[in-house]
Order: sequence, then structure tokens, then C-alpha cells
Amino acid sequence: MRAVVQRVTKSSVSVDGEIKGSIGKGFNVLLGVMQGDGEEQAELLAAKIAKLRVFEDENCKMNKSILDIGGEILVISQFTLCADIKKGNRPSFTDSAAPDEANRLYEFFCSKLLENGVSKVETGVFAADMAVEISNDGPVTIIMDTDIWDKRN
Repeated sequence: MRAVVQRVTKSSVSVDGEIKGSIGKGFNVLLGVMQGDGEEQAELLAAKIAKLRVFEDENCKMNKSILDIGGEILVISQFTLCADIKKGNRPSFTDSAAPDEANRLYEFFCSKLLENGVSKVETGVFAADMAVEISNDGPVTIIMDTDIWDKRN
């Protein structure tokens, strides 16, 4: 699984002009599900994001997690994070999980965020053409890839 985690002051997602998900302070997470990903990767990624310490403490140091600040998360499915651009200029998406499996793991990932103590998790609409508004805070942007973690262990 690949995720782009952005610290935000607010974020929302709309489909056909209708807001489907909206949060205040927290994370906007763009999530790509790869072939071979499973519940283990979703659980690992959700736990890591819930504990990620990128919010400032009283000394202006990034020492607090989303759990510490009572923040919210907006999760957007984004298969384009699975793009392979090694050859040519047109991305290949053959490494993306099949839509049914990707949606199942996307929903499982969101449920794991809640189980890890995140107070509010909002979502977009899987496989829809979405407009995402992000008020990046910092900016703080972290790229996570469970495949890289698996190879390092």
C-alpha cells in the first residue's frame, strides 16, 4: 500500500459538486492499493498513521500524533499512486489491485484507523471522479509505502 499523508487545517472531497467528506485539523490521506496487498499491510499502515508524530507540541516540536490532538482523517482512494513510470511517458497501472479488492482493503484500512483511536474518518467515493480540496498545514507531507517496509525487515 502506498499513502501520501498530508497534515491539513481542513480538507474536503466532492463528487459532481456535492461534498462527500469533510474534516477539520488532521490528515488528508491519499491511498493506493497494490496487487499483493492484504489486511496485514492495511493494519500496519493504519497503526503507523495513527501514531505518526507530526503535530506540534507546546515547544513547537513535531511530537504529537493525530490521537494526541483529537484530529480527523479524510481518506481518498487513489489508484494512480500505483503508477509505474519506469518505461516511457505513459504510466502503467498494472500493479494496482483489482477494483473489488482495492475497495475492500480501502474500507478495511478506514475501519482500522477508527480501531486505532482516530476520532473521525471521512472518505471519498471509491472509483469516482473526485475534487479534493486540501489546506496543507506546514506543509507537512509524508510518503509511506508498506512494500518498502517489508523489504527492509
